[in-house]
Order: sequence, then structure tokens, then C-alpha cells
Amino acid sequence: MKLIKLFYVLYKIKLLSPIALYHLFRAVSTCGINLMTLLHFAEKKYSDRIAVVDDHETLTYKQLLDQSTKLAHSLVEKSQLRSGQKVGILCRNHASLVKSIFAVSRVGADLYLLNTEISKQQFDGFAERHKFDLIIYDDELSPTIQNFATKKILSYHPDLPAISNFLHSKNQVTLTRTTKGKLILQTSGTTGMSKDAAHKPSLFHYLNPFVAFIKRLKILDYDNAYIATPIYHGYGIAVLLLFMPLGKKVVITSGFNAQKARNLIRQHTIEVVTVVPLMLQKMLQTNTEDLQTLKCIASGGAKLPTKLVEETFQILGPVLYNLYGTSESGLSFIATPQDLRYSATTIGKKISGLNIRILDRNKNEVPSSTIGQLCMKNDWSILKKTWIETGDAGYRDENGYYFLCGRMDDMVISGGENVYPIEVEQILIQHPQIHDVAIIGTDDEQFVQRLKAYVVPEKNAYITEGELLEWLRPRVARFQLPKEITIVEHLPYTTLGKLDKKQLF
Repeated sequence: MKLIKLFYVLYKIKLLSPIALYHLFRAVSTCGINLMTLLHFAEKKYSDRIAVVDDHETLTYKQLLDQSTKLAHSLVEKSQLRSGQKVGILCRNHASLVKSIFAVSRVGADLYLLNTEISKQQFDGFAERHKFDLIIYDDELSPTIQNFATKKILSYHPDLPAISNFLHSKNQVTLTRTTKGKLILQTSGTTGMSKDAAHKPSLFHYLNPFVAFIKRLKILDYDNAYIATPIYHGYGIAVLLLFMPLGKKVVITSGFNAQKARNLIRQHTIEVVTVVPLMLQKMLQTNTEDLQTLKCIASGGAKLPTKLVEETFQILGPVLYNLYGTSESGLSFIATPQDLRYSATTIGKKISGLNIRILDRNKNEVPSSTIGQLCMKNDWSILKKTWIETGDAGYRDENGYYFLCGRMDDMVISGGENVYPIEVEQILIQHPQIHDVAIIGTDDEQFVQRLKAYVVPEKNAYITEGELLEWLRPRVARFQLPKEITIVEHLPYTTLGKLDKKQLF
């Protein structure tokens, strides 16, 4: 039944003709079921189309498959990589990273995508915990892994062992079909002990998010995409793997710069771009004439400010989508431009196949429009058929739209009332002289806790704490009014564009 459903759905979205079905069977019979299967299938359909463009090279689907396959052979022959071993990849966005992802998966090894911003101490702890058999890394990140004594390969280098050099060697080994090998993402950023989110490639389990992404974002209407988000992040790798079997041109570059992003969009006539909200905000501060080719801006990974939604619609039209998912549960919600017209704060409606409960602190399900923790279960999560507590607070309104209210840990109890800082942030950001805002909870003798706001004014704007409190007072409940508002020049963000509120305490 699963196979019939797979074929039916792929046929309905015009991806499965008789010849395509033949190519799919060929890909599975040649590779097994791993990430290389996607690339093998894509190459048969889109051989001479451009697959990847980066700062170094431009590759067609045939070239990408040939080089990824040669690399898989070389990793087995030169580095003695075997199915079931562990490979850590510490690379920024470039073609060698993409080739390595496919090659390692083809061998059947477990693939760990590592945050390039981790410290040397954090990497040492991570490597000790996982006992990597091989590390693939960028040269500029050498200080981070200097204590790693096992095998390591550079992504690019003229002389030393590197992915770029392995592509020129002759191979004598034969690769067998494999269904082993997991893709492991990290659930936290550069601070604290991260947790593993292991995903096993499957033709069936990821069908619902794959179809939802294609249909709701109208991906089949477009020819190319610029992945501005890091591929090591769950959002970045997901978009890359979704675009490959569709034969789209994917543009990537090492590191994000708003001016460079604008130039890439103009140069390649980019139609789809994946961003975190902070990236989009910076891009809109450049010459927006270069952004006019964008038909789909897929934002994810962090809260989407209401002011940014309105600004994007005003400058570029209804092209903004808000995606929500976690490393553990995968893509779960998509808000279309029409959904964001309904409410700029919604994460949209759940995708097909997702089961969701909203629970209070006593694990009881709450009624509609009541805030609780989002708990999810689906076939594409790391714990299939198991309920996952996301730690995110949210609610569902009477029309089936879902809304985030921050992390459960962010909730403040003020005078006996539950207060979620994000609700006040979304109101305060609407002030015409405010550029950015963050709100946290702080101890209070009378109310136990109160809100404290940090505000970044718009350029050349001047506003006082008293004026902001006066403006805010009629717009929020008494227990939501911040105890104090501090004017600051900037707020702390992680390299992934997430607001780092820990630095505000």
C-alpha cells in the first residue's frame, strides 16, 4: 500500500511518468536507499541541467553524480571508510560539502553535519562522545579540530588530502547497494550540550513534507533557488535534498552577506530563496530592485516579525512563506502568503500526516485558542510513531491556524497570570520607531516576575522609555506591561539568525 501511495502522489504532482518510474527503480537497484538515490534519479531526468553553483564551480547533474560517485569510491579506497562508520562534516556551503554528503551516504556511513561556529572545546567534547572515524573540514576551521587524531580530510587544498584532490584519483573498488547510513543533525546551536537528531533516508516517510513543500510553495513553477541558510542546519539540508530530485538549479555560497546575496539573486535571476528572518531583514536594507525576481521567499528557523512580513509584502508583493519545523520532528507547518495576510503571526496550517496535541503543564490537552506545548507525531520524525515534546508554546485558533508563543521556558508568571513575551514583542515591534525588540522575564518582589524589554530604535530615531510605555499601555493587558524598557544599539543573535536571549540575563 505504501508503494502504491508513493507512486500515486508522485504521479499527481507530475513527477512520475513511466520513464521516470523506470529511472526510480534503476536508482534504487544501483544505490539502494540512501541520499545518492535522489541524485541518481535526478541525473537520469536532468543530466545536462545545472545542479549546483558555488563560489568555486558550476556543476550539471551528470557532473555532480559522477564526482560524488568517484568520491564515494575514493573514501572507501583511500580512507578505508566503511558502512556503519561515523563521519563528521565541518564545512560551510560549497560544492565539496554537497559531494561529500552524497558520497558518505552512498558508502552507508552515518553523516554528522556540524555547526561551523562551534568552539575547539565543544568540538573536542563532541568528537569524544561520538568517536568519529573521519572528519571532513574546511581549511580555515583547522584550529577547531587540531586535537582530532583520527583520519581527517580537507574540503579543498592544492596538496594535502582533500575532497577536491580525491576526484582525480583512479578507483579500483566496487560499491554495493546499501540502505544503511543516517543523517544526524544537532538540535542546539553553539552553546550547551547538543542532542542528536538522526534521520534515516526513506522513500516513504518523507513523502508528506516533500509534497507539502512542493505544492504550498509552488516549487514546480520555478527553475532555481538560492540556499542562503547553512546546509549544516536542518532547514538548509532539507531544502537541498528537496530540490535535487526536482532538477532545480541550486546556488550556494560560503557565508551570508546581504550585498553578496543581492548580487547573486540578480546574477542568476533567482526565483526562490531560503532565509532566516534576520537575513531577509538585511536584504531588504539593500537595493531591493535586485530582489524583484524573487517569487518565493521561504523563511524559517526563527520567529518572523510582523513588521518584516508587512515590509516584504509592501516591497516585493505576496512572496513570503513562513516554515516551522524542528530537528526532531522535521517540517510541520507552512504559512503561505495568503495565510500571512490572515495573520502575520501565524505559522500556518499543519501538513498532511502530522498529528499534533497542545498540552498544558499537567499533560492535559487544552481547548482551541488556549496556549500549551506543541507535541507532535509523524512518520518523518526521528522517533516515528512517538509523541515528541517540542518545548514550543503555541495554540490553534478556531479556523485551524497555528501560532507560536515562544518557548515554554520563556513563560513568565506575573501576578498569577501566564505571560508569553513573544505576544508583547509582536505588538511592540509595530511601533513605527522600533527596529527590533526582545523581552525576557525578570524577578519582581510584588508580582514574582515581570517583563523587561530591550528595544533597538530605527536608524536616526529617538524615543524614550516613558513614551514607549505610554504607547504600549492601551495595547496590552496590565500584567503584560513591561516593568522597564531598555534602549540598546543592537540585540544578540546566533550565527543562524536566532535571537540569543541568554545574553540578556
